[in-house]
Amino acid sequence: MDQRLSLVTLGVRDLERSLTFYRGLGWEPDRIVEGTVFFQAGAIVVALWDRELLAEDSVAVDSGGWGGITLAHNVSTPAEVDSILDSIEDAGGQVRRRGAPTEWGGYSGVFTDPDGHAWEIAHNPFWRVTEEGATLLD
Repeated sequence: MDQRLSLVTLGVRDLERSLTFYRGLGWEPDRIVEGTVFFQAGAIVVALWDRELLAEDSVAVDSGGWGGITLAHNVSTPAEVDSILDSIEDAGGQVRRRGAPTEWGGYSGVFTDPDGHAWEIAHNPFWRVTEEGATLLD
């Protein structure tokens, strides 16, 4: 198996609410097919799909809360971390941890989307984010 991530599917309780939230972040879907929203997100795809259908398809038990996954979005500067976090509540999310220096030498904060999916917004000075959006482990 290649060492790469191709797709992250988020099980959502209300597709329209989630689509509105992600549009509020500036994301526009590349495709909406049979109740599934697809975003091209750099080198991977992020999909929004009905939470119960995802649980059934994944043979998972839906705990109704955080599902054991945290998504990360890396940026080039600490100021970008703060700027993104400042826009979260207007889009319908909740900032869980404001941007702050980390013990590993970076800067990050955390928010959750309307379905409780956790996102870390991080500046890692040891990695490089390309103009194309790829995060490189330099």
